[in-house]
Amino acid sequence: MSNPNRRPSDRRGSSFSRRDSIDPRKLVPMDKMTHISGTDDFNVVFVGAGNIMFGSDEGPWNHSFRFEHKLGRRLKVIALIDPATERAKEVLRKKCDSFVISAYENTRVYKNFDEFHKNLPKSLRPRAFVVGSPPMFRGTLQSGRDIETLILKHYPGVALFIEKPIATGPVEEIEEGFKIAKQIEDTKTICSIGYMLRYLKAVQMMKHIIEENNLTVMTTIARYACAYEAIAKPDWWDKSKSAGPVIEQGTHFCDLSRYFGGEVDIDTVMAHSLEWNENAGQLSAMKVDESKIPPENRIPRVTSATWKYDSGAVGTFTHVVALQGTNYSCELEVYADGYCLRLVDPYVQPVLYVRKPGDDHEQTYRFNNDDPFFSEVSNLIDVIEDIEEDPEAACILSTYEDAVKTYQLTWAIRQASERSRAAKLKKAAV
Repeated sequence: MSNPNRRPSDRRGSSFSRRDSIDPRKLVPMDKMTHISGTDDFNVVFVGAGNIMFGSDEGPWNHSFRFEHKLGRRLKVIALIDPATERAKEVLRKKCDSFVISAYENTRVYKNFDEFHKNLPKSLRPRAFVVGSPPMFRGTLQSGRDIETLILKHYPGVALFIEKPIATGPVEEIEEGFKIAKQIEDTKTICSIGYMLRYLKAVQMMKHIIEENNLTVMTTIARYACAYEAIAKPDWWDKSKSAGPVIEQGTHFCDLSRYFGGEVDIDTVMAHSLEWNENAGQLSAMKVDESKIPPENRIPRVTSATWKYDSGAVGTFTHVVALQGTNYSCELEVYADGYCLRLVDPYVQPVLYVRKPGDDHEQTYRFNNDDPFFSEVSNLIDVIEDIEEDPEAACILSTYEDAVKTYQLTWAIRQASERSRAAKLKKAAV
């Protein structure tokens, strides 16, 4: 199991690890996973009692479900922190009415972190905090939005799992995110961020092809088209609350772009947008009353961006609010000399198309029943537990600093599109 004499800086996959890929053959499906052996309790604190933590009909996310399957009867959720205490108590009641009662029968509910810290019995030392609260309440150094620094202060050495995006506050606060990243790095805290698409077998196969053939990426081309008819949350359509669709939703594909392309030269980001009040931006199947949102806060229908990576490669990303129904359309293409790697439908049934030198035809790889949510949780727990059986298996693929850089890129795209829009309006007014 774990080695108490091993220094935290040696643990694989933490924020100071240099490895950023996993052999796709090592990503074991949840139904093939055996629980980690041991008799000791694995104490976890959940921050947030919403859909990301306990699931919903809207998507596959459900962190509690993955922790239950990874840890089995060892899992003990010692606290659930959420200001909506009645909602928190209700989800716990449902858990206690199921076969996972052993994980939740003694869970305490607290309305905020201060109440949790003051009242949690000293004998209950958490092994990990899972932060799934809304992004507007984290990612800064400001009171009430500083959950990361509170944990680092009061529970040093305890691992963190934090959902993405890091935050959705004003652009001026990005530097606070980098300061938090440095705190995590300096304290050698194990920390994983929920960019789960990095853990797809298809994505890791793409990485494996690039590394095995010593390829240099020339360009990344990402497209994210959402089914807006199914998005009925008014806040999502208000960029003063959600920060806009590129930051709140397109963040996964901006992150994958960085994962393959490397560091972005932020000064090179250029973008254009199709706005709500332009002829081509009219939508016929919206489920929210956009007239209740101030015009300046209404989201764009299309945002298209380009940039240069530090390597010299070029990146492009387009986010589209156009589809109806429920299915999204998402693709990522990565080009290198002689190669095209094309990832299609990563959220539901990932398909990877690979074109190699000497063959004009694409090879097709399908990855049915792959669960990147489970893989990211499984890898985090293996790193915390310091599993020695297979040192090449466990790796955290998204660190806090890396996630802040993705957040910085999405904000740069939004700002660039707003600048180009303002320049067009100014020109038209002359």
